[in-house]
Amino acid sequence: MNTSEDTLRGVTVSIAGRARLTVSAPAAVAPGDAVAATVTGPDLARDTVLVVRWFPPDGREYLWHVSF
Repeated sequence: MNTSEDTLRGVTVSIAGRARLTVSAPAAVAPGDAVAATVTGPDLARDTVLVVRWFPPDGREYLWHVSF
């Protein structure tokens, strides 16, 4: 969920590992909006990392890594 007061652009969601990803990631996420992602696989804690990437209005790149 975008908890900031800014619209986030260039939003992507990806995974590294053997898991499968289903995501509804729009290119922009307005304040209060959310991105839904479902990750499935045999052993997520062993070999899967989820990465969410976005750009706030100032152009900096943010990456959020989630290990299961």
